Amino acid sequence: MQTLDETRLEAFAGQIAVEAGAAVNAALVTIGDKLGLYRAMADGQAVSAAELAARTDTFERYVREWLNAQAAGGYVTYDPEEDRYTLPPEHAFILADDDSPLAMAGIFQATTAAIDSREHVAERFRTGDGLGWHEHHHDMWGGTERAFAASYRMHLVAEWLPALDGVVDKLERGATVADVGCGHGASTILLAQTYPASTFVGIDYHAASIAIARERAADAGIEDRVRFEVADATSWSGREYDLVAFFDALHDLGDPIGAARRARAALADDGSCLIVEPFAGDRIEDNFTPVGRYFYGMSTLVCTPGSLSQDGRAGLGTQAGEARLREVLVAGGFGSVRRAAETPLNLVLEARP
Repeated sequence: MQTLDETRLEAFAGQIAVEAGAAVNAALVTIGDKLGLYRAMADGQAVSAAELAARTDTFERYVREWLNAQAAGGYVTYDPEEDRYTLPPEHAFILADDDSPLAMAGIFQATTAAIDSREHVAERFRTGDGLGWHEHHHDMWGGTERAFAASYRMHLVAEWLPALDGVVDKLERGATVADVGCGHGASTILLAQTYPASTFVGIDYHAASIAIARERAADAGIEDRVRFEVADATSWSGREYDLVAFFDALHDLGDPIGAARRARAALADDGSCLIVEPFAGDRIEDNFTPVGRYFYGMSTLVCTPGSLSQDGRAGLGTQAGEARLREVLVAGGFGSVRRAAETPLNLVLEARP
């Protein structure tokens, strides 16, 4: 029998306790988000459990237990003398405002939906079959949109597009743009609102997401310049596009080389392809970080099964890395690929014919 290092044993047991609490808290955050508990505390004023329950039309006993869990995790502060709880303004900026560029409640919504798929994924471990995007709980679609939209609001117009060669000038003059794997259309609609002289098409195989995207475009009053198409990433319509974009989508595809080939064929001779992917290093060990750990987890539960459910079954995974993505794009016919920008969460590539 191996001799156990007691210090290491105790440290790992402590880590398990922390992580089990964090796993439970993911569910509690989604409850607080759904019921408006964070939003009701967003004014920064201390409240009692009874007051918060009254504000949100919820049951005080549940609210108190939820607040205690939030205080234990550092999400809210607790004043034992007054028996009142406060949501710090910095935390409210992240959890209580969906228009914030740092809104992160959607991450928990998508994460808990991914956890809900664990039995299906465990079965696929044995069979090798995939699990399609359309097979997940609807919170996966809505949570992913909310999480990604915050990043797009912060970076897309201000940083990523200006990092591309001549693209902003084209968009301002009037360009044609295809957004492949658009989901609910958050990126497509943001682009259309920013560049009124240009026209846009969003493409996704998931009909339910396209239906929502069309509703969002109509609500935004831009349906005259935006259309949405239900199509596979290798077979969508149109040619001579000035810009083709893949926002957090290329690694999810069963045939990413085929998708790159279709994008290359659809571009005008001087067109550009924008690829936004989760940030990753090229070596596995480069991604042993809190962010890399989360991405590997979501890749196991969502992205890799999604790719394996499609023709091609490439299974790139969420942490494909720049070198592997470059190989895909070059194999798809692009002559040059460069890293145009990056954030702690995003790798932004520009591919040209």
